[in-house]
Amino acid sequence: MRKQYQVEILHDISHQVYIPNEAVPKTNLSKIAFGSKSIETRIDIQPNSKEMISLSKDIAEQLKLPDLKVPLHIFNDDETLFIGPLVGIFTSGFTPFPMRPIGERSLFFAKLLSVKKAVGAMPFVFGEKHINWEQGLINGLFYHHNGWKTFEVPFPNVIYDRLPNRKSERKAEQKNIKERLQSEYLIPWYNPGFFNKLDIFDRLIQDDTIAKFLPETHPFVSFSEIERMLSEYGHVYVKPINGSLGLGIHQILYDKAKGYYFCRFRSHEGENKLLKYNSLEGLMNHVFADKKLNRMLVQQGIHLLRKDQRPIDFRIHTNKNNFGDWVVTAIAAKVAGAGSVTTHVKSGGVIQTMAEVFPSLEEQRLAETKLSNAALLLSKALEENMEGIIGEIGFDLGLDRQGNVWLFEANSKPGRSIFKHPELKEFDFLTRKLSLSFAVFLAERAILSPEEVFR
Repeated sequence: MRKQYQVEILHDISHQVYIPNEAVPKTNLSKIAFGSKSIETRIDIQPNSKEMISLSKDIAEQLKLPDLKVPLHIFNDDETLFIGPLVGIFTSGFTPFPMRPIGERSLFFAKLLSVKKAVGAMPFVFGEKHINWEQGLINGLFYHHNGWKTFEVPFPNVIYDRLPNRKSERKAEQKNIKERLQSEYLIPWYNPGFFNKLDIFDRLIQDDTIAKFLPETHPFVSFSEIERMLSEYGHVYVKPINGSLGLGIHQILYDKAKGYYFCRFRSHEGENKLLKYNSLEGLMNHVFADKKLNRMLVQQGIHLLRKDQRPIDFRIHTNKNNFGDWVVTAIAAKVAGAGSVTTHVKSGGVIQTMAEVFPSLEEQRLAETKLSNAALLLSKALEENMEGIIGEIGFDLGLDRQGNVWLFEANSKPGRSIFKHPELKEFDFLTRKLSLSFAVFLAERAILSPEEVFR
């Protein structure tokens, strides 16, 4: 693991940088860079063997380096010393309120930025209105000493995409910014884009090692397709192709003995409903009267493991770490609420640890191993089959009664509701830490081996 160095700003000298002896490369250094800003200066070995980076005040000011007492990494390329990385976190939904500059998501961003010392990076939040294209500078929002501060900084080494939803992502301004920063400034941009359920299924089904995790899934075409799947599986799910948070999911069940069709869903008023129909056509025409069925998919129902007669699925977070390797960073169970079509907390679902769900340690470890192995295989497959640089994924996986693993959902910007559980706090920190540790890895690759990043 690369070493981090404390940074000090010296007021009694000018145009000078000192670095530790162990960080001195074989080539002569004549430039220092922070983010996209670089200047020529003298770079010498620390005269008193201090293991830190020392910059004269005028150099720090020219580099637009905020004095935040954050340990940083050193990268050398050719004659340039890079310190950082400077990590831009791109989002939208800013407010004029200094205490909550990103509205109700301010707390999430404050917690994300608070891992900076553990990671050795300088992260900030910004949006389209914070960019000064002419000067090549950004008015970045930094979380420092338990408060928000704005500093003018250069364009970052890497950008972490945290746009909140598909609507903001589709806006032309956001697309243009992303395109310009990547193509004109060669800044790596990771975790772009929300996944489309059908697109993911179509790409992964080609891979034989992955296909076994995928329930049968089709775009909605006809009632006869649903009839066939109900006959085969007993129940199916009808979901929005671009849905999230469990909204708009309907479970359709067929009782062969009595010939009735049932539909379970969550109403607009937030109630869990179960309706009975004599025919599938009657069900579809009534329940989906105001819905565009061409935006829906139909998915095989799975007979999941249950606890107290309620279905369970599992949220598994995977992250790329500071070596660029996929690791499992969190795993938790979600038990469905009474009469709920999903395990989401808003529908009455309950987050539980694996130990709470599996009374036997042997069962618990077996389930964790199966789910973790599947999540890592799926992470690598998605990385190979999707465009852009992926750094984290949140999976919703199920275990059926035979112990087989099933993929229900892959989220490029996973929610964090599982971390409200008091015993999952350490996973909360780990997922935040690694989402920025990956930025360090990516910044280093972009500096030293750009052909690997921008292929």
